[in-house]
Amino acid sequence: MDLVNDPALDAFRAEIRAFLRANLTDDIRRKVMEGGYLSREAHTRWHKVLQKQGWIAPAWPVEHGGCGWPLAKQYVFEQEFALAYAPRAVIFGVEMVGPLLIEYGSAAQKARYLPGILSGDEWWCQGFSEPGSGSDLASLACMAVRDGDHYMINGTKLWQTAATEADMMFGLFRTDSSGRKQQGITVLLVPMKSKGLSLRPITLLDGGQEVAQCFFDDVRVPVANRVGEENQGWGCAKFLLSIERLGIAEVARSSAMLNRLKGIVEQPDAHGRRLADDPEVANEIAEIEIDLMALEATEYCMLFDPAAGADLGAEASTLKLMGTQVQQRISAATMAAAGPYAQAMASGLDGDNASRIGPDFAEPATRGYFNLRKISIYGGSNEIQKNIVAKAVLGL
Repeated sequence: MDLVNDPALDAFRAEIRAFLRANLTDDIRRKVMEGGYLSREAHTRWHKVLQKQGWIAPAWPVEHGGCGWPLAKQYVFEQEFALAYAPRAVIFGVEMVGPLLIEYGSAAQKARYLPGILSGDEWWCQGFSEPGSGSDLASLACMAVRDGDHYMINGTKLWQTAATEADMMFGLFRTDSSGRKQQGITVLLVPMKSKGLSLRPITLLDGGQEVAQCFFDDVRVPVANRVGEENQGWGCAKFLLSIERLGIAEVARSSAMLNRLKGIVEQPDAHGRRLADDPEVANEIAEIEIDLMALEATEYCMLFDPAAGADLGAEASTLKLMGTQVQQRISAATMAAAGPYAQAMASGLDGDNASRIGPDFAEPATRGYFNLRKISIYGGSNEIQKNIVAKAVLGL
């Protein structure tokens, strides 16, 4: 499929660019460009703009309130938003629990939750990882015991992004320990204000607190909040992983990061010198760009080549693995461009003592570098991805 010489897609690109020029405010654009965490207020403000345009859920079927766009149109949409530093819609609602409910939810669950996701009025977080269950998610131990018309949950979840701002959690819970560890897992929808549910915010390397640990102490959740059948949640978990196939390599976001880096090194310092003229800097950027082009070509083939098949299996691990490495290399090169000012920013990452000395990009570059250390861990660590590729792709 040719996404460049398609008149209909060219017109769609022009429409997106015009929309972003007219609607993307500078404060939100800058926050995304610098890799900052958008507040619920800012994210909801942007969500309402997308809702008015009718662009909230590109991949959802029309009958459920989505756009129903084909994959090529979704791809172009993601590209243009990334290159303009526009935020996505609220990811856990639109891109995860929404599709989960459309696929596995009851009619009552769809009627209750899909409208709030589309409107942005109800925020969600994901309850998967636990202190002893990250990449080996099937080993999770947070227990949900059936008690009449409710489940009683006890245990803990870890690294829940947006948990402090979320209204609901969609989580995986252990409901049976008698069989294989992939069995006995159930998906439950948990109100974040449930009695017995408490949070402990976690300060990350970049000084932010967008994640938390969740503690469950006799938290009662109605059986009506179960998605799918009891003990069949592993299939739901695999479904959620499979729908990440579009953009899993974050090529468009990396392209935007690289464009920004190129702009930074082109700027002369007080003595008129440019980092772009340093052979080592120029060589590093060229190598990153070559790898990014190769990654983009690989992603393109996997998504649009009919010979690749309808679903990405273990090949998606290749995209995730290489995509995270490219992002981290760009962030490292951007922080290196700040020189000694990067160290000055690192000493005040909590935000209380940080001061804007040196170039404006220095502090965001340092924060972004530390924040992006996490991407080679979440979604299955890169070590796990290598094992998957070795076994399922290379046959080792």
